[in-house]
Amino acid sequence: MLKKQHICAGRVPLILFLCQMISALDVPLDPKLLDDLVQPPTITQQSPKDYIIDPRENIVIQCEAKGKPPPSFSWTRNGTHFDIDKDPLVTMKPGSGTLVINIMSEGKAETYEGVYQCTARNERGAAVSNNIVVRPSRSPLWTKERLEPIILRNGQSLVLPCRPPIGLPPAIIFWMDNSFQRLPQSERVSQGLNGDLYFSNVLPEDTREDYICYARFNHTQTIQQKQPISLKVISVDELNDTIAANLSDTEFYGAKSSKERPPTFLTPEGNESHKEELRGNVLSLECIAEGLPTPIIYWIKEDGTLPVNRTFYRNFKKTLQIIHVSEADSGNYQCIAKNALGAVHHTISVTVKAAPYWIVAPQNLVLSPGENGTLICRANGNPKPRISWLTNGVPVEIALDDPSRKIDGDTIIFSNVQESSSAVYQCNASNKYGYLLANAFVNVLAEPPRILTSANTLYQVIANRPALLDCAFFGSPMPTIEWFKGTKGSALHEDIYILHDNGTLEIPVAQKDSTGTYTCVARNKLGMAKNEVHLEIKDPTRIIKQPEYAVVQRGSKVSFECKVKHDHTLIPTIMWLKDNGELPNDERFSTDKDHLVVSDVKDDDGGTYTCTANTTLDSASASAVLRVVAPTPTPAPIYDVPNPPFDLELTNQLDKSVQLTWTPGDDNNSPIKKFIIEYEDAMHEAGLWRHQAEVSGTQTTAQLKLSPYVNYSFRVMAENGIGRSMPSEASEQYLTKAAEPDQNPTAVEGLGTEPDNLVITWKPLNGFQSNGPGLQYKVSWRQKDGDDEWTSVVVANVSKYIVSGTPTFVPYLIKVQALNDVGFAPEPAAVMGHSGEDLPMVAPGNVHVNVVNSTLAEVHWDPVPPKSVRGHLQGYRIYYWKTQSSSKRNRRHIEKKILTFQGSKTHGMLPGLQPYSHYALNVRVVNGKGEGPASTDKGFHTPEGVPSAPSSLKIVNPTLDSLTLEWDPPSHPNGILTEYILKYQPINNTHELGPLVDLKIPANKTRWTLKNLNFSTRYKFYFYAQTSVGSGSQITEEAITTVDEGKKGKEEWRKEIVNGSRSFFGLKGLMPGTAYKVRVGAEGDSGFVSSEDVFETGPAMASRQVDIATQGWFIGLMCAVALLILILLIVCFIRRNKGGKYPVKEKEDAHADPEIQPMKEDDGTFGEYSDAEDHKPLKKGSRTPSDRTVKKEDSDDSLVDYGEGVNGQFNEDGSFIGQYSGKKEKEPAEGNESSEAPSPVNAMNSFV
Repeated sequence: MLKKQHICAGRVPLILFLCQMISALDVPLDPKLLDDLVQPPTITQQSPKDYIIDPRENIVIQCEAKGKPPPSFSWTRNGTHFDIDKDPLVTMKPGSGTLVINIMSEGKAETYEGVYQCTARNERGAAVSNNIVVRPSRSPLWTKERLEPIILRNGQSLVLPCRPPIGLPPAIIFWMDNSFQRLPQSERVSQGLNGDLYFSNVLPEDTREDYICYARFNHTQTIQQKQPISLKVISVDELNDTIAANLSDTEFYGAKSSKERPPTFLTPEGNESHKEELRGNVLSLECIAEGLPTPIIYWIKEDGTLPVNRTFYRNFKKTLQIIHVSEADSGNYQCIAKNALGAVHHTISVTVKAAPYWIVAPQNLVLSPGENGTLICRANGNPKPRISWLTNGVPVEIALDDPSRKIDGDTIIFSNVQESSSAVYQCNASNKYGYLLANAFVNVLAEPPRILTSANTLYQVIANRPALLDCAFFGSPMPTIEWFKGTKGSALHEDIYILHDNGTLEIPVAQKDSTGTYTCVARNKLGMAKNEVHLEIKDPTRIIKQPEYAVVQRGSKVSFECKVKHDHTLIPTIMWLKDNGELPNDERFSTDKDHLVVSDVKDDDGGTYTCTANTTLDSASASAVLRVVAPTPTPAPIYDVPNPPFDLELTNQLDKSVQLTWTPGDDNNSPIKKFIIEYEDAMHEAGLWRHQAEVSGTQTTAQLKLSPYVNYSFRVMAENGIGRSMPSEASEQYLTKAAEPDQNPTAVEGLGTEPDNLVITWKPLNGFQSNGPGLQYKVSWRQKDGDDEWTSVVVANVSKYIVSGTPTFVPYLIKVQALNDVGFAPEPAAVMGHSGEDLPMVAPGNVHVNVVNSTLAEVHWDPVPPKSVRGHLQGYRIYYWKTQSSSKRNRRHIEKKILTFQGSKTHGMLPGLQPYSHYALNVRVVNGKGEGPASTDKGFHTPEGVPSAPSSLKIVNPTLDSLTLEWDPPSHPNGILTEYILKYQPINNTHELGPLVDLKIPANKTRWTLKNLNFSTRYKFYFYAQTSVGSGSQITEEAITTVDEGKKGKEEWRKEIVNGSRSFFGLKGLMPGTAYKVRVGAEGDSGFVSSEDVFETGPAMASRQVDIATQGWFIGLMCAVALLILILLIVCFIRRNKGGKYPVKEKEDAHADPEIQPMKEDDGTFGEYSDAEDHKPLKKGSRTPSDRTVKKEDSDDSLVDYGEGVNGQFNEDGSFIGQYSGKKEKEPAEGNESSEAPSPVNAMNSFV
């Protein structure tokens, strides 16, 4: 209702009329409310327009009406006032307008024949009834007539006339004999619509003297009869000479030849005739023909087909009936009479006229003073009916003028109504075939809001289910409804709740926090009303311990457990079921709170046991199967399943049943409890046996029900307490006769695959269900919302039919009926489907964005009209993308992202947005076909956020008392950087952290030098950026200032030559707590490359270890290793002498060992060395890495333990030009040296 008022606001006056019409009030059927409201009269009951009375009983003409105040009644008769006070025989029932005319005591019914009309009137207006035509029923006698006997030759045609007297209502005609037995009728002999009895040709057995026509008048419960007619049928050969001499040919009744002849029509006459019928009635067309042999009648419609499901054949197809006839049934119908000698045609031209019928009947209006509204009265008919208006029973042309009323044809427009505008209007639609009269009142009320729902109603709902809180209301003008939660809560909105037009508040998924008091407030300009209701959310009932599957021996005990968890305010009722029925009434079954116990278990106790917990709001259930087995058998006697039955015999073979007899096999010491009969359908499912029936173990005969068109074979199995026997031999085969199908296809569906088609599918019947040959399907369809006739087509035994040319996404009613060569299955029920979907036509409107924070935004949009979806609404899809950073530092186009919101939601959240950025988005509706058009792009900005960590941090140019930091700004500044924060602190020899120093650096800097640092000291740095929002993530790094050469003194370089295949080297003999400088160099084809770093040894520690060289176990281990090496050398020597190739030998032949290569002392380089595997990828531990660093995992003595990696080079003069870098980022080599690992390489690791 809020929506309706919002839609009407601000429109032009013409639109305002429509809005007020839509919002016109309905008066709720609340007795308390109706007692207080003033309401014009409404006719609630009246006699039929054509009222035929029984002249032997009192005349009762009904007229009942309601209104406030109660209406008074008056009558007119034949257009003039009927003063009932002047006629002592006429009375009016108290509190009613119903007339009672007492003709039982005196008077005649014919005296009161006429046209009556009732008027119900109160201060708000007058309602009138239909014109009630009162006529007494009549059942006149037959006129006296003399009927001569009829004599006919065998084979002649005959018409026995009935010509009943004209009564009111018309009599029902039938032919009987003197014994009141109906005369048999057939294709040869039948009664026409006019009551005459027609013989296409007579036979000797038609001879009788009591052909009597009866007329039954139902209204007076009387039957009149015509004088009997005598008929004698003779053959010319039977005429004796005397009769032949005294009678001429013309004296025989209709003296025609009795020879075979082609058909001619007895009725109707001629080749053409005309028939007129009214819409909605039953159209009956009749053709009766004579001829020898007896003709057969056929019907067709020229230029069309007979309507399916509305066409019926009566009287041996001599009468064609079409029910619920409409204008579309007009046209030429042709009946064809045919026998072996020829055919004759007759065309009946049918015209369907129509008495008036409603298209839009006027509806009552309840308006408040100053409002607008309309009464619409639209009717159709053939010819087109004339619409006339009356007010309070008086033609509007001569009624008192009302300035608020304007008549425009079939519409009355009301504007600025006042209380005096209240009246009852009558709309009369009439043509030559009848009329329609409808009363509709305009009631102008000024009523403050009233809430009809009982106060303090308590609603209890299970959690996670919908909750519906009622607020039935009334008021004039239409009140607006608001809901509040709690005493100080704000109005509830439709983003979480659903507000229905009838005032109901729906909580789609009620949670525990939904519990509370809700207040419904109704307001209009005359006042306000409110009502409180209470909602309690209950925990669901659950079975936390379910009964379990059990296998027990006969005679033992079994227990099933069923523990239930429920809301503490709800009291569950626990019920146990066996095989979905009540537990046996047996004391062996006992139950308590959580258990079912079965004692002395018997075979019949096996089955499915179900525990059901019911509360007043919900229920839960769980099941378990009990299987009963025999106890451990004793050695003797031996029990076993029965032997199979034998000697099967079929007797009493009928169309739908047969008797099967068999001889039981041995029961093997366990009585046979039952026999199971199975059948095989050799025609449709050869080799597949299905269950047919079961009989008790004492029977050896079974009467079996059969289906049509099945080639049956039967077999029998016996079952005792042990189990089931093997099947018997199959019986002889028995083929039943075909019949029409007795069921229709299942799983009928209608779904479109294209916008202009409807694909109808179904699950076909199997061969067994077909009941006969020639299985086909009659597929019928029509639009659900329309007056279209059913369209049908017969298809082969398939499972799909495609209807083309359908409108897009329209609901259809669909039927699929099975048929075979014998006939049709029963009429199927209609199911609903839809034609194909197409892409939505309309984009969502009113898209607006609410930015929640720097990374989250909420998008709202208006739903599209349901008709524009053109399919099943699947949801809405948001496309969004970043167009340009607000800081204009990143103009790169970013790929669009997509979020889909299911169902009819009209809002959604966009997470993961980039702070301080400009975004654009659009919204599209999605159905099963795809997306609709996009809404207009909507842009929005995200606010600043905290930045990411700086992209990199490097410490370069270390000196005795300074370190230089270089960094790259954050990759995501998320705003405008205000400054950098640098924090650092020294680390002493025991790895303890010193005091922390804070330093602020301007945002435009990317390099900063720290001075006045301690020499040969490790520092740890913490570095991060800031925006106006706050600090971002930090990046850390460590570095060491260089050693004070002046204080330490000049020491000589110590060198070690290492095999080029190694990637690590352990330094020994170092002093604790001392800083060392280390240089690693290698030379290859690309020249000499080196790197340098400084590290500091740890503090001295007291040794607690014993010299391992003096331990006996160590000496033994070394001896064992030496022995193994000796054996290995002997094996290699032997293989070499034999000429075998050894991988080490191959390499040594090609390249000498670098450790025995002469050293070139003049330039500090080494002899060349090449390896056959130089071009293979470097393996872990076999090369120095390409970034010139020493990996920690390669050696326990790695420099990584102290310096976290080195990446630098030396110039040819040995000066350091590298830079310090942490483990996270490795910089490429500078200068002329390659950033790739040298290959091939003659490597040397030097440690100084």
